[in-house]
Amino acid sequence: MNLVLMGLPGAGKGTQAEKIVAKYNIPHISTGDMFRSAIKEGTELGIKAKSFMDKGALVPDEVTIGIVRERLSKEDCEKGFLLDGFPRTVAQAEALEYMLADLGKKIDYVINIDVDSDILMERLTGRRICKNCGATYHLVFNPPSQEGICDRCGGELYQRADDNADTVQNRLDVNIQQTKPLLNFYEEKGYLRNINGQQDINIVFTAIDELLGGLQ
Repeated sequence: MNLVLMGLPGAGKGTQAEKIVAKYNIPHISTGDMFRSAIKEGTELGIKAKSFMDKGALVPDEVTIGIVRERLSKEDCEKGFLLDGFPRTVAQAEALEYMLADLGKKIDYVINIDVDSDILMERLTGRRICKNCGATYHLVFNPPSQEGICDRCGGELYQRADDNADTVQNRLDVNIQQTKPLLNFYEEKGYLRNINGQQDINIVFTAIDELLGGLQ
């Protein structure tokens, strides 16, 4: 099964990726992992990617796509893969279509973990971290016994700057703007499957599992 996994920050994409990979025994391929692997192996494209990353520049599409192709050509992808973080644009999605056709493969499903932005705000702004021991809490899902105080060491809890409402809202707005054309592209292709991510983690996975069961 050849899958692309999508979802806004806080939608629980990482958790569902772990569950899919564990059950179906396909490699979880994220952009970051691909770059790190290509750089470590010293491939020509890996060296090119590193030259851009070292300057803090975006890696051009042709390099990224080349690295994806190298990765999908590996033996462990013969029975399928789970792409996470790629494609990010319609141009990359179109390039992926050509690349997969060339490799004799095709995408089965694009799974989008769909969560309302108000709920994502609550999830993303509720995190609190202990200044002393680094323990993590959530005001809604995992609150400390005493407000503002760490259960483990009694230290003071704080909110990271990138978890405040303005920063989170901006992050969500940018992500929504970027992913909408991609979701439309995959909907037109007939690959897109929206999964309600506002349910319990295990219920979300059951819905994904039922979808993927038809591919076996």
